[in-house]
Amino acid sequence: MATDPVAAAESAMALLRAQRFDELEAMFAPRLRAAVSAQTVAVAWTTELARVGAVGETGAGLGEPGPEGLVRVRIPVICARGGLTVVFAVDAAGALHGFRLAAAGGDWTPPPYARGRHTEHEVTVGEAPRAVPGTLTLPGGRGPHPAVVLLASGPTDRDATTGPNKPFKDLAHGLATRGIAVLRFDKLTLVHGEAAADSGFTMAEEYLPHAISAVRQLQRHPRVDPARVFVAGHSGGGKAAPRVAAAEPSIAGVAILSGDTIPLPRAVIRVARYLADLDPGENATATVESLSAQAAATESPDLAPDTPATGLLFGWPASYWLDLRGYDQVATAAALDRPILIVQGGRDYQVTAAEDLPRWQAGLEHHPHTTFRLHASIDHMLFPGTGPSTPADYQRPQHVDESVITDIADWIGPTPRTRGGKWSGWGKGFGSR
Repeated sequence: MATDPVAAAESAMALLRAQRFDELEAMFAPRLRAAVSAQTVAVAWTTELARVGAVGETGAGLGEPGPEGLVRVRIPVICARGGLTVVFAVDAAGALHGFRLAAAGGDWTPPPYARGRHTEHEVTVGEAPRAVPGTLTLPGGRGPHPAVVLLASGPTDRDATTGPNKPFKDLAHGLATRGIAVLRFDKLTLVHGEAAADSGFTMAEEYLPHAISAVRQLQRHPRVDPARVFVAGHSGGGKAAPRVAAAEPSIAGVAILSGDTIPLPRAVIRVARYLADLDPGENATATVESLSAQAAATESPDLAPDTPATGLLFGWPASYWLDLRGYDQVATAAALDRPILIVQGGRDYQVTAAEDLPRWQAGLEHHPHTTFRLHASIDHMLFPGTGPSTPADYQRPQHVDESVITDIADWIGPTPRTRGGKWSGWGKGFGSR
């Protein structure tokens, strides 16, 4: 019997808000139930509320056509310290085929360093049926300009929207002001969330097809210098960036922004414990315990391709985790014969200067064209601040620090220059600000 998908999504939202996770799981279609458990939803929901605060009110669901005849329903949620959007993919019978917690959009204003006459153009990246929309930001002038493809972490939009902030849009406008074209795009796992449930899904499927498509699209553009197209990845995108460059030799260089090096399951527990210390309590303890159990299952030597995804971190399939085990981002970067830029924030609690950065430094010690930049005041999202970083910081309107724009622009610049005795171009160097 047909059911209104919006009404079904709003019912699911009511269960989520009431933390009736088992009843919510009962609404899952078999494919979603195989990948996501009630426990996985509980961890994701409580972790998100730790960031944005208690739920104040929820808005009406807004339905739009989705893939495979599904309806994508977005429900805005207003919380004590910001907001989020809950996105469900619903079929005609009211079963849930997809479930995602997304950042709430906000009014974005250009950062003060975004000046000039750059323009933006809508583009399509990748091939049907899993093409994704994107935006090309072009500097003024005929060029040819150097260019950058931005690689995001997680199922995020092209702007890497985080609360009211859009750090990738900041980067695009800031770099275009410096004469650098930028192509950014919605992630595969945002537009085609069903892809992550595919048998054999790995980081390669998540990143390579669209990243390489974006690089080649820029190389064909008449106002872009085809020999100077770079990739810049943030967080998980930074981890993937060396793999993209290894697969596409025409990429001119790799920038890794807040890129992790310790195994992801251990990083997840590190973050959970940090957040529990910030806001201790029964829920925080339960979240750490649940994530620790999932991390143990994910890192188990008995993990096999047919291990159910329901007990693994994020509900990702075993294929993803097995592939990640075999991928060494530092060694892959060290084997590249192209310039590398590493940017790290001193206030980053998700990817840390104490644990992750030293692995990049040790692994790239003998790479002849590596530049390191450590900024004591910036956090994981490249925002400036003071004191210990917290999830609530991401809900305050702000912009990527201009020093990061300068780092990337100077590194891409054709002439190596020195600043304070340290290389800031394509040579070996390390600097702090």
